[in-house]
Amino acid sequence: MESSTHDNENNLTWIMCSKWKENSEGSIFHLANMFLFLGFMGGSGFYGLLYMFTFLALGLFCYTIWAWSDVCTTDTFSWTFVLFVVSVAQVVHVSYRLRSVTFDKELQELFNFLFKKLGVSLTQYGKIVSCCEGDIHTIEKDHCFAMEGKTAIDKLSVLLSGRIRVTVNGEFLHYIYPFQFLDSPEWDSLKPSEEGVFQVTLRADNTCKYVAWRRKKLYLLFAKHRYIAKIFALLVRNDIADKLYSLNDKAFDGHGFRYDLRLPSFCHVPVPELEKTDAPAAVPGQSEDTMPIESAP
Repeated sequence: MESSTHDNENNLTWIMCSKWKENSEGSIFHLANMFLFLGFMGGSGFYGLLYMFTFLALGLFCYTIWAWSDVCTTDTFSWTFVLFVVSVAQVVHVSYRLRSVTFDKELQELFNFLFKKLGVSLTQYGKIVSCCEGDIHTIEKDHCFAMEGKTAIDKLSVLLSGRIRVTVNGEFLHYIYPFQFLDSPEWDSLKPSEEGVFQVTLRADNTCKYVAWRRKKLYLLFAKHRYIAKIFALLVRNDIADKLYSLNDKAFDGHGFRYDLRLPSFCHVPVPELEKTDAPAAVPGQSEDTMPIESAP
């Protein structure tokens, strides 16, 4: 008798569950799937992970509510609840990591302007900032960042705010504006084991802020992270190219000589004489005996 009653209860439960499945699953079930669909469209990086796990948590929460409302889905409820808890834990973990790599306003602007467009992640940028210890330096108006022939080349610096005037022998060369390197030509002209001094004077036109990396620390960072080394090489050479372009038809002294940043001693060539003659120009250091002679027609 008891066995018959137990069989009837099982049959009744099976009929109820089958009848329930013939109808629509309900709005909560479809909302859960919509959240999961949006969650799996998340990208990479911290913000992508935060986006993905947030929507997964919402979707699994809706699944948990849906499973709780029906006695036939106890196992489904258990699994969805566990996955919901895991997703929430992931959201908390990613949020904590994202909070730990936040930077000062100036450093965040530097990341957005220089590094973000090159695909540098916040984690990699955090290593770059740690290399300079996050210190932001200030130069007062009319104070010098470097003096010609005196200041040693021992760091790589980027201007964050203000304007720097670059001169050589008292003659104006060009300005340095925010998010440009202050000493990219000097950095690129020396090998890691070499030492040198500035061949130009860098003076602040107004109060300026900059961030600087010491050569030794930066080279150690490059040795550990080759990708960061490639990023800096690209940025430095692009900055040098911009400076050379800014010198075009501008950097002349009172005698009509043009300075050339590509030469380590800022050698100059008399431009007016070159423009007036069609004769081949002599290479500095080459004697007249080795000059090419045009054959007679």
